[in-house]
Amino acid sequence: MNKIRHLEDKDLNIILEWRNHPSIRKSMLSQHVITMSEHLDWYKSISSNKNFIPMIYEEENLSVGYVSFSLICNTHSADWGFYSSPFSPKGTGIRMGVAALDFAFKELNLEEIYGQTLISNKISQNFHSKLGFKKENLSTRQSKYDLKYHEIICYSLKQADWLNNEKS
Repeated sequence: MNKIRHLEDKDLNIILEWRNHPSIRKSMLSQHVITMSEHLDWYKSISSNKNFIPMIYEEENLSVGYVSFSLICNTHSADWGFYSSPFSPKGTGIRMGVAALDFAFKELNLEEIYGQTLISNKISQNFHSKLGFKKENLSTRQSKYDLKYHEIICYSLKQADWLNNEKS
């Protein structure tokens, strides 16, 4: 059975392992290896943030992905972030994306979700397209860790489009 659930203390070690895996790090703006201390500081900060919703995606009772929604104040929208375990089978990302978007649009009743991907990350670009996201624009952002400029593609997906595509 596949499901999405809220992040728990017991998940911290596995998501740090995934996040620090070279195949995941290369797709992030911050590509340094995250220490356990940094990870625990992050967890402490998000635990008290009611506008941040961290989730774990499971298949057959095994954790295979991480998804988060950052609610945008005074709107019914959110930014999302995600990665599947670098050890998960092919196709896990799409199944996780579908479960996460169903949760966001049906349970959280969000009206729009925004995503971003590095222009060099073709896999994430295809992922967003397969899920029905529309390309919004291209921006150049600076990462606070490496002080390099990165071109980022911005995406959006409306609740109505997701629900309409689900019915077709």
